[in-house]
Amino acid sequence: MGLARNVIFIQTAFIGDAILATSMLESWHIAHPQDHLHLVVRSGNKSLFQDHPFLAGLHVWEKTKNPFSRYLNLLKLGLRIRRAGVDVLVTPHRHVSSGMIRVMSGAKSSACFSEHPMAWLFGHRELHGLGNGEHEIERNHRLIVPWVGSDKPRMPKLYAHQCATNEAAVRSFGVAAPSSQWATKKWPSEHWVQWLDFEYERFPQRQIVLMGGPNDRSDLEDIRQRSSHNLLEIRTDLTLLESAGLMEKASWVVTNDSGPMHMASALNVPTVAIFCSTLPAFGFGPLADKSTIVEKAEELSCRPCGVHGKASCPVRHFKCGMDVSPQQVLTAVSAVSSTV
Repeated sequence: MGLARNVIFIQTAFIGDAILATSMLESWHIAHPQDHLHLVVRSGNKSLFQDHPFLAGLHVWEKTKNPFSRYLNLLKLGLRIRRAGVDVLVTPHRHVSSGMIRVMSGAKSSACFSEHPMAWLFGHRELHGLGNGEHEIERNHRLIVPWVGSDKPRMPKLYAHQCATNEAAVRSFGVAAPSSQWATKKWPSEHWVQWLDFEYERFPQRQIVLMGGPNDRSDLEDIRQRSSHNLLEIRTDLTLLESAGLMEKASWVVTNDSGPMHMASALNVPTVAIFCSTLPAFGFGPLADKSTIVEKAEELSCRPCGVHGKASCPVRHFKCGMDVSPQQVLTAVSAVSSTV
């Protein structure tokens, strides 16, 4: 076992990206348990990693809407990291901001994807290859192979705070996550309502928790009011890590291609992932041992319409979402559920 190094991982993108980056933390910690691991995330994702058992440092970029404040905060962050001393810096993040941190860090060794706009500053580079058949955790893992030596990544993992729902502490329950930042990733609300009604017909005693963030409250209330399911509970009051603690107890999770899907992967909770405008072939599918993907069976010439989804359907029909039936999801829940 060699001398302990300060190793920093940067992933300041969305929740799902930050969760998938934990695969690298797990792999590195297994290979070099003596090293001091640090993680850089955007402010909204901080709570996911509070009280993490082997993170030596959690660094936050306050990514405000004001450009001046945003990059002033980035400068302050980079200088703090430099003062801490960095032996190895690794980033799967493919934007200028992570390159700026690399410059300020003074890292002795570094790794990024070749598609990074400042890739020449990094010692080790790998092609990302979106859609090349690899999962994102496999692509990320290639960045750290020179240090960890293994070709197989560890699974992403969250260390959740326990948070019981009112009824779920004493009975089986499921989690439904209908929200997404992108409209074309969201399975239509009327389909969520119909699927919930089907579930109530099959299992009238099973509670389902509608999970989301504070901004999702009105959409979740609308679904609950339109559904005939009498055991729906809305939780939008939890931190991300508390949400993970609740999800960890669930029998299954039904989710769009969004953050909750990756959360379920990191907790190994049976997962039904609904893909609308995006494709599983991008490499961001579910990873739980019991998981399945639901999508429109027939190909559409307009799908995918983008890597991240869109604010609205560019061709206005949204068949990639509308043509995924509630019956498909009902069947998929039966397939992954250990209690059905």
